Amino acid sequence: MGPTRASTLVVAGLAAAAVAWLLISSFYGDLGSDLPWLPVITLAGLAVLEGYAAVNTRGRIERRPGREPVNPLLVARFVVLAKASALAGAIFAGFYAGLTGWLFVEQTNAAMNDRPAALGGLIAALALVAAALWLERSCRVPEQEDDEDREPGDRETPRGRL
Repeated sequence: MGPTRASTLVVAGLAAAAVAWLLISSFYGDLGSDLPWLPVITLAGLAVLEGYAAVNTRGRIERRPGREPVNPLLVARFVVLAKASALAGAIFAGFYAGLTGWLFVEQTNAAMNDRPAALGGLIAALALVAAALWLERSCRVPEQEDDEDREPGDRETPRGRL
């Protein structure tokens, strides 16, 4: 499993933005109520939790004083969570970007009332993407100092270098 590619996130976000623009331009009049804030709060909460997990996991992997060693299975689960959250965050960011763009083009009172929730959703989704990528990066195994000192072809043996 490799690191999350930025191109994957951009394509997912652009596709979601296009779908959001098409859906909202077709069905906005049928919605009838304000945009909900619950998805915004949920995305922001996930971003905060994943940011905390990134800081905590990095400290445990580096074995900083006062921190317990990390369980490798937990790190693998965090990587899977980070990759899924990055993609989901990119899709939500694209959807909220398309929605926000359409709401700023539309000049009705209902559209003006929905702009804060749409902007908040966009910001929360981008924060989730950033936190997920940070968590993914925090789960990497640090490079060993011995690996940098070796020349190509050198091998370690129980008695020393060959």
